[in-house]
Amino acid sequence: MTREREITEPVDLCLPNGRLNPAAVGWSRRPVHRANLRGWGRNKRWEYWGIVTPSHIVGLVASSLDYAGVHGLYLLDRATKVEIDRNAVVPFARGTLFPPASGAGAVRANGGGLSIDIAQAASGTTIRASAPGLEVDLVVPLPAGHEALGVVVPWSTRRFQYTVKDVGRPVRGTLLVDGVEHQVAEADSFAVLDHGRGRWPYAIRWNWAAGSAPGRAIQLGGRWTDGTGSTENGLVVDGRLHKIGDELRWEYDRTDWLRPWRISGERVAVEFHPFHEKIARTNLGVLANETHQCFGHFTGWAATDDGDRVDLAGLVGWAEEARNRW
Repeated sequence: MTREREITEPVDLCLPNGRLNPAAVGWSRRPVHRANLRGWGRNKRWEYWGIVTPSHIVGLVASSLDYAGVHGLYLLDRATKVEIDRNAVVPFARGTLFPPASGAGAVRANGGGLSIDIAQAASGTTIRASAPGLEVDLVVPLPAGHEALGVVVPWSTRRFQYTVKDVGRPVRGTLLVDGVEHQVAEADSFAVLDHGRGRWPYAIRWNWAAGSAPGRAIQLGGRWTDGTGSTENGLVVDGRLHKIGDELRWEYDRTDWLRPWRISGERVAVEFHPFHEKIARTNLGVLANETHQCFGHFTGWAATDDGDRVDLAGLVGWAEEARNRW
């Protein structure tokens, strides 16, 4: 178990010299960090939104790696398993816009026929994205009192990451798939945000799992945080975040990604049952990535701060392994 400090007041991620601000290390229930990154070449900035509806799963990412913008828009038809996967790599991340704080300001990315436009405000977020064969027009309201997990992960004073994992958000709007409109209703759909700002090591591997159902959501991570004193694990019940300080054990079969995954710790005993695997590979020499993201259902439990075990049966989401050279 880690012993992490809860941060409740606004704080800069970096010192004036660009190194990690010691006062920024910890976790929060709402976005309080300002990512005042300096320099060039190792900075990573991204916004990833994952949306699950009864009929579709959508993933969109806008990112800047300083020397490249890597953007994507993905859709899975849950009934037919047909995928639409549009990606763009833009030299020097031209045309991207990222605000320094999560939940406020605009995010924009364009390239290769792909357009992403995200507007963030206190009331919620509007997401508009388009690519050949696919248009996304969504509103993600921010319910009163809803809490999200913010964490600073310190590898060193020169290498560090600030992440906000916001799970179980309501979402509504439309998906236009090959000219056919699909409604997204708040009653049975949810959105998950991964907001990232930091200065990363060149090679890294991570695990991430997120799942939601009405009134319950889970956020679990691993590998990239091991040994740093920080974790990105949390349980959300009726909008209230319960921070979990376990360094979790991840067990899965890299020869058969669709076999059940097991994720466990002192306050977590989760089994994840995939129904689809999304594979993403990039190899541009200095930049390379391989991600296996599986969509599926959760069972098991996670414990609140008071020790009550919350049943996770019925949660839908994903679990993934990513390996990056960037």
